[in-house]
Amino acid sequence: MTSIARGAAVGAATGLAGAGAMAAASKLEQLVTRRPDSYVPGHTLARLLRLREPDGDHWTRNMAMHYLAGATAGLVRGVMSAANLRGPFASLMHANLRLSFDQTLENATGAGAPPWTWPRDELVIDLAHKALYAFVTGALSDALVPPLPTSSARRPRIGARLRDSHERPDRSRQDAR
Repeated sequence: MTSIARGAAVGAATGLAGAGAMAAASKLEQLVTRRPDSYVPGHTLARLLRLREPDGDHWTRNMAMHYLAGATAGLVRGVMSAANLRGPFASLMHANLRLSFDQTLENATGAGAPPWTWPRDELVIDLAHKALYAFVTGALSDALVPPLPTSSARRPRIGARLRDSHERPDRSRQDAR
């Protein structure tokens, strides 16, 4: 198995773990906010698969779509880790990817609405859940997927500005004299 394929496979598994953390946090949040379950993921899956009663509230469909989305987005995070896109900033990038993945499918199927049309409290809750997913998935992925030998991991001083890199080449030659 190639390093990229291994990163994708491990990422899918870490995405399942992130989806589990998101589901658990959602249940805890619902105890506090008394927010009802959302069946939009299940409705999305049913519409994608053209199942009968696509808008029926089916817990099994909901969980299937929740974990399928988690694994699918997670495989991308595993490849990100392999490419040396790691740490909190990479997880923040990944949170946007997860939100975009869900919203694209939900809006394409007509099961959802664009996030900017939601009540603000629901938007904040969803963004917090997606961030939790991304940070759990990212931490696990970064721990389990080594950077590829061809990635930027071996480049010295990642993120450091090179001294005199802003100067013109002819001026640096003058300084060397």
